[in-house]
Amino acid sequence: MRPDRRPRLRARSPPPAPSRGAGGLASFREPLTTVAGSKGYTPAASERREIDFESQLTFQWVGGAMGNLRVVVLGAGFGGLELSTMLSEALGERLELTLIDRNDSFVFGYSKLDVMFGRKLPDAVRLPYRQIQQPGVRFRQEAITAIDPQRRRVTTDRATYEADVLVVALGADYDVAATPGLAEAGHEFYSVPGAFALRSILPTFSKGRAIVGVTSTPFKCPPAPSEAALLLHDYLTARGVRDACEITLVLPFGVPIPPAPSSSQALLAAFAERGITFVPRRMVRSLDPRRRVAVLDDASELPFDLFLGVPVHRVPDVVAKSGMIKDGWIPVDPRTLATRFPGVYAVGDVTDIEVPKAGVFAEGAARVVAQTLIAELKGGEKPSPYTGKGSCYVEFGGTRVGRVDVDFLSGPRPTGAFQEPSQALARDKEQFGRSRRTRWFGLEA
Repeated sequence: MRPDRRPRLRARSPPPAPSRGAGGLASFREPLTTVAGSKGYTPAASERREIDFESQLTFQWVGGAMGNLRVVVLGAGFGGLELSTMLSEALGERLELTLIDRNDSFVFGYSKLDVMFGRKLPDAVRLPYRQIQQPGVRFRQEAITAIDPQRRRVTTDRATYEADVLVVALGADYDVAATPGLAEAGHEFYSVPGAFALRSILPTFSKGRAIVGVTSTPFKCPPAPSEAALLLHDYLTARGVRDACEITLVLPFGVPIPPAPSSSQALLAAFAERGITFVPRRMVRSLDPRRRVAVLDDASELPFDLFLGVPVHRVPDVVAKSGMIKDGWIPVDPRTLATRFPGVYAVGDVTDIEVPKAGVFAEGAARVVAQTLIAELKGGEKPSPYTGKGSCYVEFGGTRVGRVDVDFLSGPRPTGAFQEPSQALARDKEQFGRSRRTRWFGLEA
């Protein structure tokens, strides 16, 4: 391609943020609020902080004949896959998109529980990235070693990439070592290797005390610890050893899903029915391998024979070293997902946006970024701001699944609606996965 056919970029200042009323986003400089890592929940005044996007710029493409758009997407999870697919569909061969991930395959978050409890085999839930065959998209399995957001340059263990647009969708990493004793005496079930390893460990637990515990906030998929406790009940019941076991769930929230009271009530009722002890507003700070006790954040202790932990979440090291983070995460404009670096966006768990860290929210954010880029390139209308809306399926056990529909950013406070558990919703959840297998990987539904 001749250099003069590549899109020319012109910086322009962003429009002022619309007023959203008392407590909403009146401007980029108005404080955004969060509860100690619990994205989207009611904040304490002492936990409020200010994010300044005053120096942020966005880009538009100008000129006559357009060249190919160079996009580099870091991370092939929900956000990276949806963004790549949308841009490919809209731009086709006018797109030069490089999708980079250190892994060779994608696994849905809920599939980890399926493997962990023996409901599916590991190979059955892996979706190899080599199957991505979208126009204008190339996948690279490489380890990212450096990110330069000012130059939109990415270095990996194999190559260096430069972009017109850079999108960071690397998610959150897990820091098992941040919780003393977790590696020695417990098991984390949030990573793919951790969950898959438990498939062979759980059969060895036949009596005693089991704890499902959260070690810090924020953490991905807030309903997942509740799901793990309920599925553990089913698993032990099917093996005929449930009466010899105790299950305790430790959560940092007062109820399992704060934005959706009806879903929390249904989960609390399910815990009571199954004899699961719920410990609210607490986190596990350490495990004592010798005494086999979990030490909570109020210094109280719980004895255990099996500990299933949600590990500390943090940005990947390469992101931490990039100069993009503030207060532990990448700050973004909550309407557009733009960072303070021109031409650089961030979506999903790696950001500080006030929504849960879950795939469906990363997917929704990626749609807004893709729509913005398509509108800039084609001269169409800009998309509506990101609303933080999403639907989460919740496993209740017994082949029944509920659904929580939440809206975090459209109104003055998060809201949620709950659909009662049913086998019909279990089928809907399966269809959710099949549709994305087809859309992202071209696999038959």
